[in-house]
Amino acid sequence: MTERNKGENIREELERADRSLEAANILYDHTYYNEAVSRLYYHLLYLLRALLLTKGLEPRSHEGASRLFALHFVKSGAFPAESSHSISKFMKFREEADYNPSYMFTSEDYQSLRQEAESLADKVRAFLLQEGYQRT
Repeated sequence: MTERNKGENIREELERADRSLEAANILYDHTYYNEAVSRLYYHLLYLLRALLLTKGLEPRSHEGASRLFALHFVKSGAFPAESSHSISKFMKFREEADYNPSYMFTSEDYQSLRQEAESLADKVRAFLLQEGYQRT
Protein backbone atom coordinates (compact mmCIF):
# COMPACT_ATOMS: atom_id res chain seq x y z
CA MET A 1 0.00 0.00 0.00
CA THR A 2 1.46 3.34 -1.02
CA GLU A 3 1.30 6.37 1.26
CA ARG A 4 -1.22 7.92 -1.11
CA ASN A 5 -3.43 4.81 -0.99
CA LYS A 6 -3.03 4.69 2.77
CA GLY A 7 -4.19 8.29 3.07
CA GLU A 8 -7.18 7.66 0.81
CA ASN A 9 -8.16 4.53 2.74
CA ILE A 10 -7.88 6.38 6.03
CA ARG A 11 -10.03 9.20 4.68
CA GLU A 12 -12.67 6.68 3.55
CA GLU A 13 -12.75 5.04 6.98
CA LEU A 14 -13.13 8.44 8.62
CA GLU A 15 -16.05 9.24 6.32
CA ARG A 16 -17.67 5.92 7.23
CA ALA A 17 -17.14 6.74 10.91
CA ASP A 18 -18.79 10.14 10.47
CA ARG A 19 -21.77 8.61 8.65
CA SER A 20 -22.18 5.98 11.36
CA LEU A 21 -22.25 8.64 14.06
CA GLU A 22 -24.76 10.65 12.07
CA ALA A 23 -26.91 7.54 11.63
CA ALA A 24 -26.65 6.80 15.36
CA ASN A 25 -27.93 10.27 16.19
CA ILE A 26 -30.81 10.01 13.72
CA LEU A 27 -31.79 6.61 15.11
CA TYR A 28 -31.58 8.00 18.64
CA ASP A 29 -33.79 10.95 17.69
CA HIS A 30 -36.41 8.45 16.49
CA THR A 31 -36.10 6.38 19.72
CA TYR A 32 -34.38 3.41 18.05
CA TYR A 33 -31.92 3.11 20.91
CA ASN A 34 -30.61 -0.39 20.22
CA GLU A 35 -29.92 0.48 16.61
CA ALA A 36 -28.30 3.75 17.68
CA VAL A 37 -25.96 1.91 20.07
CA SER A 38 -25.04 -0.50 17.28
CA ARG A 39 -24.13 2.41 14.99
CA LEU A 40 -22.00 3.96 17.77
CA TYR A 41 -19.96 0.77 17.76
CA TYR A 42 -19.47 1.02 13.99
CA HIS A 43 -18.43 4.65 14.42
CA LEU A 44 -15.61 3.44 16.65
CA LEU A 45 -14.79 0.43 14.47
CA TYR A 46 -14.22 2.61 11.42
CA LEU A 47 -12.06 4.97 13.47
CA LEU A 48 -10.01 1.99 14.67
CA ARG A 49 -9.63 0.78 11.10
CA ALA A 50 -8.34 4.24 10.11
CA LEU A 51 -5.90 4.14 13.01
CA LEU A 52 -4.67 0.65 12.10
CA LEU A 53 -4.11 1.72 8.51
CA THR A 54 -1.47 4.19 9.73
CA LYS A 55 0.65 1.11 10.46
CA GLY A 56 -0.38 -0.71 7.30
CA LEU A 57 -2.66 -3.06 9.24
CA GLU A 58 -5.92 -4.23 7.69
CA PRO A 59 -7.95 -6.38 10.08
CA ARG A 60 -10.19 -9.06 8.63
CA SER A 61 -12.70 -9.07 11.48
CA HIS A 62 -14.15 -6.97 14.27
CA GLU A 63 -12.21 -9.01 16.81
CA GLY A 64 -9.06 -8.59 14.73
CA ALA A 65 -9.44 -4.81 14.78
CA SER A 66 -9.80 -4.86 18.55
CA ARG A 67 -6.79 -7.14 19.05
CA LEU A 68 -4.57 -5.22 16.66
CA PHE A 69 -5.52 -1.96 18.37
CA ALA A 70 -4.57 -3.40 21.76
CA LEU A 71 -1.32 -4.85 20.44
CA HIS A 72 -0.09 -1.90 18.40
CA PHE A 73 -1.55 1.12 20.15
CA VAL A 74 -2.41 0.24 23.74
CA LYS A 75 0.57 -1.99 24.49
CA SER A 76 2.89 0.67 23.04
CA GLY A 77 1.37 3.31 25.33
CA ALA A 78 -0.08 5.45 22.54
CA PHE A 79 -3.56 4.86 24.02
CA PRO A 80 -4.55 4.04 27.61
CA ALA A 81 -5.73 0.52 28.50
CA GLU A 82 -9.25 1.79 29.14
CA SER A 83 -9.50 2.54 25.40
CA SER A 84 -9.23 -1.17 24.68
CA HIS A 85 -11.77 -1.92 27.41
CA SER A 86 -14.17 0.59 25.85
CA ILE A 87 -13.86 -1.07 22.45
CA SER A 88 -14.59 -4.47 24.00
CA LYS A 89 -17.60 -3.05 25.81
CA PHE A 90 -18.97 -1.45 22.65
CA MET A 91 -18.46 -4.70 20.77
CA LYS A 92 -20.43 -6.59 23.42
CA PHE A 93 -23.20 -3.98 23.45
CA ARG A 94 -23.41 -4.02 19.65
CA GLU A 95 -23.91 -7.78 19.76
CA GLU A 96 -26.60 -7.41 22.43
CA ALA A 97 -28.33 -4.64 20.47
CA ASP A 98 -28.28 -6.62 17.22
CA TYR A 99 -28.89 -10.18 18.39
CA ASN A 100 -30.63 -10.18 21.77
CA PRO A 101 -34.28 -9.16 21.35
CA SER A 102 -34.82 -8.91 25.10
CA TYR A 103 -31.95 -6.46 25.63
CA MET A 104 -33.24 -2.90 25.46
CA PHE A 105 -31.04 0.16 25.66
CA THR A 106 -32.52 3.39 26.99
CA SER A 107 -32.08 7.01 26.05
CA GLU A 108 -29.81 7.44 29.06
CA ASP A 109 -27.72 4.43 28.02
CA TYR A 110 -27.22 5.92 24.58
CA GLN A 111 -26.29 9.34 25.93
CA SER A 112 -23.70 7.84 28.26
CA LEU A 113 -22.28 5.57 25.57
CA ARG A 114 -22.16 8.39 23.05
CA GLN A 115 -20.14 10.49 25.48
CA GLU A 116 -17.70 7.61 25.95
CA ALA A 117 -17.51 7.01 22.18
CA GLU A 118 -16.87 10.70 21.51
CA SER A 119 -14.07 10.76 24.07
CA LEU A 120 -12.30 7.85 22.39
CA ALA A 121 -13.03 9.26 18.93
CA ASP A 122 -11.39 12.55 19.94
CA LYS A 123 -8.25 10.66 21.00
CA VAL A 124 -8.12 8.74 17.74
CA ARG A 125 -8.61 11.88 15.66
CA ALA A 126 -5.93 13.72 17.67
CA PHE A 127 -3.51 10.86 17.04
CA LEU A 128 -4.29 10.86 13.32
CA LEU A 129 -3.82 14.63 13.17
CA GLN A 130 -0.51 14.37 15.02
CA GLU A 131 0.64 11.74 12.54
CA GLY A 132 -0.39 13.92 9.59
CA TYR A 133 -3.29 11.76 8.42
CA GLN A 134 -6.17 14.11 9.10
CA ARG A 135 -6.70 17.74 8.40
CA THR A 136 -8.37 19.96 10.99
